[in-house]
Amino acid sequence: MTDSYADPGTPDHRSAARYLWWLTMSQRRRVAGGALLGTLWMVCLMLPPYLMQRAIDDGLQPGRTGVLAGWVAALLGVAVLNAWLGIMRHRTMTRVRMDATFRTVRVVVAHATRLGAALPRKVSVGEVVSIGTGDVAQISRTLTITGPGVGAVIAYLVAAALLLSVSVLLAVVVLLGVPLLALVIGPLLERLQGAESRYREQQGVLTARIADIVGGMRVLNGIGGKELLAGRYADGSRSLRAEGYRVGAVTSWIQALSVGLPALFLALVTWLAARMAAEGSITVGTLVAVYGYAAVLVVPVASFIEGGYDLTRGLVAAGRVVRVLDLAPAVEDAATVRPAPAAPAALHDPDSGVAVAPGRLTAIVSARPAESAAVVDRLGRYTASAATWGGVPLADVALAEVRGRIVVADNDADLFSGPLRTVVGGRTEHTDASIARAVRDAAAQDVVQALPDGLDTPVEARGSNLSGGQRQRLRLVRALLADPEVLLLVEPTSAVDAHTEAAMAAGLHRARAGRTTALTSTSPVLLERADTVCYLADGRLVAAGPHRALLASEPGYRALVARGGDGPAATASTHSEEAAR
Repeated sequence: MTDSYADPGTPDHRSAARYLWWLTMSQRRRVAGGALLGTLWMVCLMLPPYLMQRAIDDGLQPGRTGVLAGWVAALLGVAVLNAWLGIMRHRTMTRVRMDATFRTVRVVVAHATRLGAALPRKVSVGEVVSIGTGDVAQISRTLTITGPGVGAVIAYLVAAALLLSVSVLLAVVVLLGVPLLALVIGPLLERLQGAESRYREQQGVLTARIADIVGGMRVLNGIGGKELLAGRYADGSRSLRAEGYRVGAVTSWIQALSVGLPALFLALVTWLAARMAAEGSITVGTLVAVYGYAAVLVVPVASFIEGGYDLTRGLVAAGRVVRVLDLAPAVEDAATVRPAPAAPAALHDPDSGVAVAPGRLTAIVSARPAESAAVVDRLGRYTASAATWGGVPLADVALAEVRGRIVVADNDADLFSGPLRTVVGGRTEHTDASIARAVRDAAAQDVVQALPDGLDTPVEARGSNLSGGQRQRLRLVRALLADPEVLLLVEPTSAVDAHTEAAMAAGLHRARAGRTTALTSTSPVLLERADTVCYLADGRLVAAGPHRALLASEPGYRALVARGGDGPAATASTHSEEAAR
């Protein structure tokens, strides 16, 4: 099996069938080995009936004990060989399934990483979760047909040839039996594919809904919306249950026919052979052999049905993976990449007119928070724009270098699960002293002290065991520990009280002294600390300068900051935030 961390290759996501074929060709040698072992195992299942025929016809004669013992020994040897082939076949196909599982996980995770911030805008959380919890396993099961499926075809033909040597009628019955099964079960498989697709779609929607409810439980409790969304979830759950019953009904028919039809097939062949034995046209040993061939044929026939069932469900699962892989990132590297500025340089957004000077703290203020956040997205290259970095178009710089040197700390950024030390540390190791310094600068000492094991306390996914204000301060800790050349912050103090906000403003100014930093806010506490404030109206720069100068010269800015800092609206907002904490 391939290394779990190795490059999985470039998936063919033009269609669900092509994706499954890519998974097969990515491990063609192992698949070929599984097909060979599956074929040998199924063909060798035909040997015991033949050996029993010879033992009965040749060995059950007076004075031929040695001949009987020889055929019995051969039967025992074939049984041992079949056991070994079965073990090796199962082991090989398990490796095939695991390779497909890890390869799919790697390509989906890698593509999700490439999509970055665009992922939640393009696909729901439930869609991604359902892929990881169900679709990946179903895809890996589908690849099992590459082993037993090939073996079933060859074993079917071998059995038909053996029966042809006994009777043309028996061979014709065998050859016509499987096409008849396909005609009966084929429409059911097609119906199953449609029902399965609808079920998986609804399952993804419902998973996303419960994730939203859990993530916003505190807010829902505060505004009294928990019962409303819980009712919607219950309605969706009942609808999903009904769709599941439809899937189960089709599946039950397929499984019933996969057991019942081969049994009828076996009974017909046995009845014909018994009549021939009674008429004296075949020996008793041949009758036993024919029964054995027909009984063994149940295995490949069942493999045909199971393979069709797995392939149907696998196409549905692969279709969901393909839809995710078809999503395009919001930004990608240009065809010709240009070098970024070697030293700290200014960032400029022509769309708004905002310029962020190197080594200084710049605040971006707008009556519409979405407008100032859009400026940060352009300067951080999360959306396509004409932004420049030291005069170089940001779109022409390698994306990896932009992400390494310019960090956007979004107020909605997730906190991953794990020890707090790891959650705030990111991808690099930090000393206790450096973490303590960042915690102090983010005014998060009380957060760490309140946790039972301090920095070693586990944080749940998305920080669900923390309040909104605690999560916001820990996000700032994480951003400060990253220590990028350029740090862009979106509303870094919107969920804390005035006292904590003042401490965070002082700590941010201290920690980022001499470093390029920009933030969006209308808080006077933060704006007072900024070297330059960029005031926007309708998404365009109206004025830029120190906070106090803008207060004196711009009535619109003065009214906005007063409303955001100490007006009635701000007071109500602060009270609601304190209640949430």
